[in-house]
Amino acid sequence: MSAAATGRGDPGKAPILVLQMQRMGDLVLSFPLMLWLSRRFPGHPIWTMAERLFSEHLLPVSPEVTYFPWEPSSLAHLRAHAYHLVINLSHDPRAAELAGSVRAEEVYGPVRGAGGAAYVRGDWQLYRTSLVRANRHNRFHWADLNALDVIPLADIAATGFPPPRTITPVARRKIGLFLGASQPEKRPEPAFWAALARELLARGLRPVLLGGPGEAGMGRAVAEGVPAQVLNLCGATSLSELVVIGQTLGLMVTPDTGPMHLAAWTGLPVLNLSVGNVNCWDTGPYQPWHHVLRARVSCRGCWECSRPGVPCRERFLPRQVAFLAHQAIDGRLDRYAERPLADLELLRSGRSEQGLYALHPLAPAGRPPARELLGRFWQGFFGQHFGLWGPGAARGAYAALATAYPALHEGMRRFLARLGRDLGRGLARSRRTLPPDFWLRTPPAMQPARSLCQLVLENGDFGRPAWARALALAEGLLAVTDPRGPGAWP
Repeated sequence: MSAAATGRGDPGKAPILVLQMQRMGDLVLSFPLMLWLSRRFPGHPIWTMAERLFSEHLLPVSPEVTYFPWEPSSLAHLRAHAYHLVINLSHDPRAAELAGSVRAEEVYGPVRGAGGAAYVRGDWQLYRTSLVRANRHNRFHWADLNALDVIPLADIAATGFPPPRTITPVARRKIGLFLGASQPEKRPEPAFWAALARELLARGLRPVLLGGPGEAGMGRAVAEGVPAQVLNLCGATSLSELVVIGQTLGLMVTPDTGPMHLAAWTGLPVLNLSVGNVNCWDTGPYQPWHHVLRARVSCRGCWECSRPGVPCRERFLPRQVAFLAHQAIDGRLDRYAERPLADLELLRSGRSEQGLYALHPLAPAGRPPARELLGRFWQGFFGQHFGLWGPGAARGAYAALATAYPALHEGMRRFLARLGRDLGRGLARSRRTLPPDFWLRTPPAMQPARSLCQLVLENGDFGRPAWARALALAEGLLAVTDPRGPGAWP
C-alpha cells in the first residue's frame, strides 16, 4: 500500500472509496463531496484514489482522507477490502474496472463488469454522463453532481462556505494572472495577458504571472511584452507553493482551470475569464462570492468549439478586464451594474433557493433570453424528475418560457409528442436499438431530453424497463409543459 495521507475513521466500519483519476481541478471539485461523506457517514474511513502528482501537493488544503495512487501495491490493498460505498467520478476505464470488481454495498458512477460491459449507476451520475456534447442548458455544477446520488440536498444546502478572504491594502494590489488552461482555446493568448499586465500597471496594480511548467514559455513571452519589470513565476512553483503564493495576492484572474478551483477553495478571490468551450455553470468557481466574466455570444458554454478563431475570446478586452479587476480588489464590483459592458456579462457565484450552485448576473435584468429560461426550466425539471423538489420550479420556468417565446414552446410540444410516440412504440415492440432517424429532428432546446433518454436506453440494454423509464421521463415533461398531460399524444 502507498498512501499519501491518513484520514480518520473507525477501523470497525467499512471504508468509503472515491475514485477520482481526472485532472487537478476535478480533484479539488471532489473536496466538497469528501466533506459531506465524512458528515453523512461518520466513522467510515474515506479513501480516495487520485493521481499522486496532484494529491501529494494538495494535502495541506484537502479534507482529511486517505489518498492512494494508481500503483500495484495500492490496487492490491484496495481490492482486498469490502466497502460501504464506492463512488467512481472518473471516465478512466481502469477506474470503472476497479469499481466493478471490489465488494461494496453500493456503487455509483461508471462500472465495468467481468464480462467487459460498462454501465453507469446512479441517476445523477447518468445525468452527468448525458451532458457529453449536450451541456448547453445544464445548470448543475460538477461539485454538486458528484454528490447528489448519495448526499441529501438538505446536507448540501446546510453547508456554508466563508467569503473570500481579504488581506492588507498593500498586498491586495498584487494581482495573480494564471496564464494556462488544459486546451489552448480555453485561455487568452499571450498578447492579451501582456496587454492586461500593462493595463494593471497603469492602474497602480502589480501583476504576477502564474503557471505550471507548460506555461513557462508563455510566461516569458508575456513578460517580454511588458515594459516594466513583472514577476514571472510560470514553471517555477509547485502546486503547494502556489497555494502559499495565493495567500499573498488580492485577486487571481484566470481561465477555467485547476488552479482556479484551488484558488477559490483556499479563499483567494477569483475573476474567472470563461473562455472557449467551457460552461461556467458546469465548472465555474464553486464557492460563493467569486466572479465569472463571459462573452455575450449565442454559442458560449459549448462542449467543443467548431468556429474559427474562438469568437467568444475576441470579446475580452484587456482594458475592460483590468477595470473590473481594479473594482474587485477595491470592493466596488457592484457598481458594475451601473455601467454594464456591451460584449461581456459579469456574474457572481452563490447559491440557489434550494442550496445548489448558482450564478447571479450583476447587471440589471432585462428580458431573459430564451437560453436562460431554458436553463431554468431544465434545472427545475431534472430536480423534480430525480426527487429533489416538486413540480413548481419547472412549471413556473416553463410558463415564463412559453409566454416570452411562444414559437419555441410550440416546437418543444411537437417534439415531445413525437418523442412520446416513439418511446411508446419502442416499449410495445421491445426494440433492441434506436431507429436510425430517432433523433434527426431534435431541436437544440430539447437536447437534454434526447441525450438522457438515449443514455437510459443504452444503460439498460434496451430492455423493457429502460424503455419504460425513458417513456416516464417524456411523460413527466409533457405533464409540465402541457396541462393535458400524456393524453395529449395522438
